[in-house]
Amino acid sequence: MTTFKRRLITCTVALACFATPAFASTITYISIMTGGGENPPNGSPATGTAFYTLTGDILTIDITYSGLTGGPAAAAHIHCCAPPGTNAPVWVPFNGFPNTTSGTYTNTIDLSTFVFSGGGSEAALLAGLSNGTAYTNIHNATFPGGEIRGQIIATPEPGTFLLLGTGTAAMMAFVRRRLRL
Repeated sequence: MTTFKRRLITCTVALACFATPAFASTITYISIMTGGGENPPNGSPATGTAFYTLTGDILTIDITYSGLTGGPAAAAHIHCCAPPGTNAPVWVPFNGFPNTTSGTYTNTIDLSTFVFSGGGSEAALLAGLSNGTAYTNIHNATFPGGEIRGQIIATPEPGTFLLLGTGTAAMMAFVRRRLRL
């Protein structure tokens, strides 16, 4: 093996070691809720966005919604775990969700001590959040099955892109300089 190949492998391994911590501490998720996302879909013009931040066992929930046409919200929660387009049981009810047609909701729960509805578990919920089989929805009197719904998907951390971009640029500069010699 040439010296160039050894250095390239060493740099690649070092880059991988430095990049790994960016994935560990906090994971963020988003759910864009619409009537079309419900099962079955409906024509509601209402919308909502749910942001979830997971740090260790602590899940922070931040929801904004507006335009519910079926009346004020009667319930909202996370359902898990079923493929998109199918229904799943409630796992995380949002206690104290506002009984309004538009509003915001914020809550923080400790998943290590949380009692899940539907016989769920923290490990299964985390798997559902990561693989896209969990969803958020808001129910009301006209739409008892839910007026708006959205799958929960993981969002990449800005630091991940920064590390990847910096590492790629450094690797390209190294290879370019080696090729010139």
